Amino acid sequence: MSDIVRLHTNQRMSRVVKAAGLVFIGGQTAGDPVADVKMQTAQVLEKIDGFLRDAGIDKTRLVSAQVWLANIERDFAGMNEVWDAWVPQGCAPTRATVEAKLAAAQLLVEIAVVALA
Repeated sequence: MSDIVRLHTNQRMSRVVKAAGLVFIGGQTAGDPVADVKMQTAQVLEKIDGFLRDAGIDKTRLVSAQVWLANIERDFAGMNEVWDAWVPQGCAPTRATVEAKLAAAQLLVEIAVVALA
């Protein structure tokens, strides 16, 4: 049985959980919710990069991603432009992208990932 390591934990959640050889990074949103979808996506991916570093890995270890967009018709292309520039060549994870009502009206994108430790 493997240990469970939780990072950036508060009463409600852990931002990062390492377990069973995997690293789970919970849904991340932008720090500046008034920015456009490209800027919000860049901010989210920067957060994910930091959490991956804290877990001792990088984005080449990604195996899965979930992306939620507040308006998929309007923002899919802009989010993908930033995402495609961020993912290392040959290291794209599986991914699902859906439209969803996010926690605050200004938020345009939320992303969660799973990586191999």
